Amino acid sequence: MLSKEALKRKYNRGDYTVGGHTIPKFAKAGAPEAREPRFPGATALPTGFADSFAGIAGIDEIITDQQAVTEGVRDWWADTMIAETDHRGQYPETLIVRVSTVAAVQAVMAACNAANVPVTTSAARSNVTGSALPTAGGVVLDVLSLQGVLDFDADSQIITVEPGIFGDVFEQWLQDRGFTAGNWPSSFGISTVGGWVACRGAGQLSTRYGKIEDMVVGLDVVLSDGTLVTTGGSPRAAVGPDLNQVFVGSEGTLGVITSISLRVHRLPDYTKAQAFGFPSFAAGLEACREILQRGANPAVLRLYDELESGVQFDHGETNVLLIADEGNPVMVDAVMTVVAEVCQDAVELDQDAILERWLDTRYLTGKSAEGFKTGAGFVADTLEMVAPWSVLPQVYERVVKAINSVPGTNAGSAHQSHAYVDGACLYFSLRGTVEVDARQGWYDQVWQTVNSVLIEENATISHHHGCGLLRAPYVANSLGTGFRVLKDLKQSLDPKSILNPGKLGL
Repeated sequence: MLSKEALKRKYNRGDYTVGGHTIPKFAKAGAPEAREPRFPGATALPTGFADSFAGIAGIDEIITDQQAVTEGVRDWWADTMIAETDHRGQYPETLIVRVSTVAAVQAVMAACNAANVPVTTSAARSNVTGSALPTAGGVVLDVLSLQGVLDFDADSQIITVEPGIFGDVFEQWLQDRGFTAGNWPSSFGISTVGGWVACRGAGQLSTRYGKIEDMVVGLDVVLSDGTLVTTGGSPRAAVGPDLNQVFVGSEGTLGVITSISLRVHRLPDYTKAQAFGFPSFAAGLEACREILQRGANPAVLRLYDELESGVQFDHGETNVLLIADEGNPVMVDAVMTVVAEVCQDAVELDQDAILERWLDTRYLTGKSAEGFKTGAGFVADTLEMVAPWSVLPQVYERVVKAINSVPGTNAGSAHQSHAYVDGACLYFSLRGTVEVDARQGWYDQVWQTVNSVLIEENATISHHHGCGLLRAPYVANSLGTGFRVLKDLKQSLDPKSILNPGKLGL
């Protein structure tokens, strides 16, 4: 039920259609002269630069009209929506180059490197941090047409795909052959495998299957000068550091990923679920910790605070914990035995109704706004972070308090969405209603306030959305002395700093 049937569940993809999939759409940018450009800067393109791509095989389209560019780079970041509806959606001079071969990717990179032209790699643009926005102008390298399945080793359970393949297409291909990737992000139908890897994403069943970095076996990557390199490819190795992990989560700042080999799993045919109510969020977190540290790892282990329990499940009187697992019956039954022991003092809830509600709504976009009155001055966003169990309860309390302290905030809330033996991800929702002209100020202030708390608590500022532009100001503080290593990697692999400038704080 959590795999085969979930493909049939409803989700909202948006309005633009590309290759049978839809891409974000909202209000037009309006008159460019109404406000200052969002990312002012000098023209990045040499005169006639687009002509240098003429006749190159695998370059399918070049888009130069700036309004078409604005629409062609639009993402799901709340800040993008604020900016465009506030008539600040313009970028420095930019062109979109759509490619369908690896050789074309190499040719574009070589030309841009020679001319010192910035390159921002883009695909489905479901990102919510601005990681694929061309803030420095230049070339947006659209790899969405790289959608092929290149190889499948069923004996080893390894599949190799191109980065532009959409999540639902990828999963359906596997399920038709009796396998699953086990990666089910909320953006399942509007995101690509390459995007998952570039932003170090996570699916909703990560406690069972792991995050995307746990699935990657090997990569092909085009470097800034057009060189193609291959990393990984082995089940395990002791030949220096794991070079796959240099590029997983690099958000296009170190290279352009052109193929990905991933571990997959046999399609499960057995599932079980349980649901409980806890008197406090802290008590629910303690139960999650105990379940995992006793050795159980259910596919779904999600805890909702009272506000979200009310909105999502009509149980606002408690903190709902949903547990579900799939796989080998012996293992699933053992996991659920541990769950029942840990939660024996909690209030049992109708697990079928709660699971059904979760399955029906888990792909819906804009869930953070659910239950609140929307309007022109309403802003909603989500923030996911991760920390050890020992500090999670106080992080929850402090972050919700920080959100609510910003004038104009409606309410902050959270759920625990991904959990591990040593800690978990808390997924916060932030909502505010202010004057239309005050939206940007409220948004910036609430993010700054919350990240100040996270850095003070030594929490990690992102679990699976990545950093992009949204978290760029906080990356150096979050990584501490390790930030120098990231900067040195950038200098070595991209000495002209043309790859996705401004992201990851680089």
